[in-house]
Amino acid sequence: MKVIQLHHKNNTTLIKRAVKGKRDAQHTLFEIHAPKMLSVCRYYIKDIQNAESVMLKGFLKAFINLKNFKNEGSFEGWLRRIMVRESISFLRQEKQVEFSVEDETIYKEHYNNIDSQIEVAQIQQLIDELPEGYKMVFIMHAIEGYIHQEIADILSISQGTSKSQLFKARQMLQKKIKDINTTSYGTS
Repeated sequence: MKVIQLHHKNNTTLIKRAVKGKRDAQHTLFEIHAPKMLSVCRYYIKDIQNAESVMLKGFLKAFINLKNFKNEGSFEGWLRRIMVRESISFLRQEKQVEFSVEDETIYKEHYNNIDSQIEVAQIQQLIDELPEGYKMVFIMHAIEGYIHQEIADILSISQGTSKSQLFKARQMLQKKIKDINTTSYGTS
């Protein structure tokens, strides 16, 4: 069994060597960060082969632009942003993204805490079942931590649309979770 070290103590040295085109350093950076970056791509893209493809393209872009990484913040965060943008770009190219804008005023800031025994795989499946626009905004906000203005800028939508998409995604997920709980556990 191969053990992959999750936090390399000498990321700065690896990055410097990778900038110089040292393949072993690039390979080590890939080995360290690939599992997390595949997860990031998988959040957005249902098909694992497409997610892997997008991740590889993201790493290629990262290695080409590695000289632009200024060591201001974490390398993982920088890499993660590349993966998010590559995933969004892939979905746009595949014409899989639609944003419903029927009523942006529906958005309200409320959160329901639903007690649930749902497995992680079920949650991923529920997220995958969301319409692509809802899914993308939900992941960017709830998982990646983007604020609505950043989401609006990245996706070329209004801030109100971002808020509305998040609200609707949460409503849809809450309903699906409630349905699962009712079906599986006889609760309401």
